[in-house]
Amino acid sequence: MIFKAACVQNSATSDVHHDIGVLTRLIDEAASRGAKIIATPEYCAGLDTKEGLLYPFATAEEDHPVIPALSKLAVKHGAWILIGSIGVKAPDGRILNRSVMLNPKGEIAARYDKIHMFDVDLGNGKSYRESATIAPGSEAVQSPCFAGTIGLSVCYDLRFADLYRTYAQAGSSMLAIPAAFTRVTGQAHWHVLIRARAIENGAYVIAPCQYGTLAGGSECYGHSLIVDPWGRVLADGGESEGVIVAEIDTALVELTRGRIPSLRHDRPFALA
Repeated sequence: MIFKAACVQNSATSDVHHDIGVLTRLIDEAASRGAKIIATPEYCAGLDTKEGLLYPFATAEEDHPVIPALSKLAVKHGAWILIGSIGVKAPDGRILNRSVMLNPKGEIAARYDKIHMFDVDLGNGKSYRESATIAPGSEAVQSPCFAGTIGLSVCYDLRFADLYRTYAQAGSSMLAIPAAFTRVTGQAHWHVLIRARAIENGAYVIAPCQYGTLAGGSECYGHSLIVDPWGRVLADGGESEGVIVAEIDTALVELTRGRIPSLRHDRPFALA
């Protein structure tokens, strides 16, 4: 099966309703270009930053304005829409960084809460603790989509290869990696890691990423990517607002996995 997938690339503001308007315009554009799967970045609407920490607009899931707004677009365009992530209030008072997949009927087909938290000591007494405000998820989630299944993840998850291996071994032909990668780490690692996840798993990677300067001063890298199972970059969003579209050919997944059958060669081993 051959179809088109798209990444929307925006720069979220602290005004969730403004951002919904921007997303609507960009999703309409993606659909007009024939996309059947449309993905938005991490924290795609309503985002502030403070001292390097992300503070997304967050409510209970049933009250979040992004979901009904994009559900209507899924129905309008008959498309699968991956809300890269939104903030959803967690039971412990923190926030869940939640991806939501919408089917063409506007229904929630899958939810995924970002598993890996970026907690790091930067030296000179400075530290970054994502887990101070964000509660981690605990379950990997495969979602149905236009064809086959897609393994869900968010941003920092990209650095944990075993998550994507699990998805590929379970049959996912596509991997979703919505992000708000910083400019510094993006320039160093984004393209390399995205292509590596595609190559090592013989899977398409759909990776929408925010661009530009966010409220509070944090900078995102942009360069939303769609990469094929051989590691070829099919589309790159650069560093400005827009939409990228590329063809997905599910037959290429099987062809690539046949040429490099590493998924059949995984073996358990012990550390001596």
